[in-house]
Formats: sequence, structure tokens, C-alpha cells
Amino acid sequence: MKYSKLDAKDHAREHMRGIWAAALNPFNNDGSFNEAGLRSNIRHWVDDLDIQGLFIAGKQGEFFSMSLAERKRNFEIAVDECDGRAGTIMSASDQNFDTVLELARHAQDCGADYIVVHAPMLHFVTDPDDTVYNYYKAICDQVDIGIAMWSHPDSGYLMSPELCARIAELPNIVAIKYSVPREMYVRLSHMVGDKIHVSTASEVEWLDNIEELNWKLYLCSSPPYQLQTKNDRRMHDYTQLAFQGRFAEARQLRDSLDPVRRAILDTKPGGKPQAHGKYWQELLGQVGGAVRSPLLQLTEEEKVRTREAFEASGLKL
Repeated sequence: MKYSKLDAKDHAREHMRGIWAAALNPFNNDGSFNEAGLRSNIRHWVDDLDIQGLFIAGKQGEFFSMSLAERKRNFEIAVDECDGRAGTIMSASDQNFDTVLELARHAQDCGADYIVVHAPMLHFVTDPDDTVYNYYKAICDQVDIGIAMWSHPDSGYLMSPELCARIAELPNIVAIKYSVPREMYVRLSHMVGDKIHVSTASEVEWLDNIEELNWKLYLCSSPPYQLQTKNDRRMHDYTQLAFQGRFAEARQLRDSLDPVRRAILDTKPGGKPQAHGKYWQELLGQVGGAVRSPLLQLTEEEKVRTREAFEASGLKL
């Protein structure tokens, strides 16, 4: 641990900044975990793209298809490769509470910077606030590592800004990935100030949130390594311009990425986000690989459409 439990918020305010990306995990065609491929991707993301932190073993990484041992190994690889050059936030999300705690403790022990835990799916519950508060408090009570909340529609409900602000008072809650309509995360941002980082995964809204809400953290999805190459770091560059208060220049650079965004959105099948993301990585020269069952692979026709859109997008390789 690089900080004490009571210093977690201060540590995150100082170190949890910039662009943090959610890693897709490369799997081989036989379904095995491609550790060498992940290491190669991490080195590219950190060294070439200057991504400041990585979200490991989340939904993008197909944690739901991985064994507990694989998820722990995923943490260890990321810590080893980042080696202080980029931050790490490990997903300890799971429906089994003991698994959440085991992963949280492993992240703490192996040198991760933070963990993220998504709000649990609740059965037969119509008023979730006290239950969800108790859920996060129980985790905070048992580990020292800084914790990010994560609220998204997959849980079957959205955490209200009022509930998030209440949980934010817990000592080692440091952030929230708030996958909700903009009016909700704006309200939460005003409620908590700089007590915790508030972020959402929408890259399109990132610049506006720096300018209007003084956000310091993009947490996080795959655009940081899908919209950029070693020779074309426009997301990084418009972010730096925005942090310097040069918003007109930042907006012009951000908008220049619209053809790339459209190429991704227009070719991504609704049921195959991870498979599409991995194929896009391969087109960029990164390690993509297969998705695990029961997820669906891209068809050859879908690959052709994606490749044609990629080639017309204007990204510089």
C-alpha cells in the first residue's frame, strides 16, 4: 500500500488523474489467457499513448468468463507491467461477496493502487439505498485500499446522487464511475466537490466535463487506445489542452476525431462489443484475440465492414 486508509482520498486527489483506460483481455483461439499479449498491449498503452492508468479485469476484460485465479493473475500482470509508470484500478466486482473481498485483498497485497466495485444486482429489493450503502461500507471496513464505486444500468437500478454522496463519506471511497444520464453526474459533482473523483465512460463528454465540472479523471473505457496510435494521440493532446484551459483548441482537436468515432459506432454489432473492440485493436497493431464463450465472435462480413471503416477513418498508424 502506498497510503494509509485514512489518506486514501488525498492520495487519489493527487495521483488518480488524467486518462485511465479499461483493458480488454486478449484470449487465444483455444480460450486460454494470452498473458504475453496483455503485457504487449500495456506497454504500448503506457509508453506510446501515455495513458495514466488502467482499469483491469472489468466488463471490457470479460471478468465474468474468468476464474478467480485468472482474475488475480490479471491483477499481477498489470501491476508488474505498469511498475509505477501508470496507475492501476482492479475490478473486484462480483455477485459473491466473499469473492469481492478476496479480490480486494489480493489487489491490496499485490501492489494495485485502487479497486473498483460495481453496485450489486439485488433481488426482490424495491428500495436499495440502505442495502447498497451497507454493501460498500462492509467492503470499506475490511480493506484499506481506495475504492471506486460503479453504478450502471446492468445492476437493474441506478444509484442516486444522494446515495453516492452518502457513500462518499466513507474513508477509503475515492471515486465513482457513474454510468448514468448527464444530469445525474452533474448533480453528484456539485454535491461532493473534490471529496471524490466523479467520472463517466463517455469520451464524447470528457472535454465538456473538464471545462464545466473541473473533472480531473477519465475513468474509463476503451477509447483511449482505440482512438489513438503512437503517431496520432489526439485524445491525449486535447485533454492536455483542456487541462491548460485552452478549450477552443481542445474542442477543435476533439471534433477532428469524429470520423474515427463514427467508424467505430457504425460498425459495432450491438451484441458484440468486446469482439469488435478486439478486432479494432488488431487493425491498430495491438493484440486483440478471441472472446470467450458465450460471447459471439465477429463474422467475416463484419470484419470487412469494420476494416473498410477503419481505413477511411483518418487515424494515422
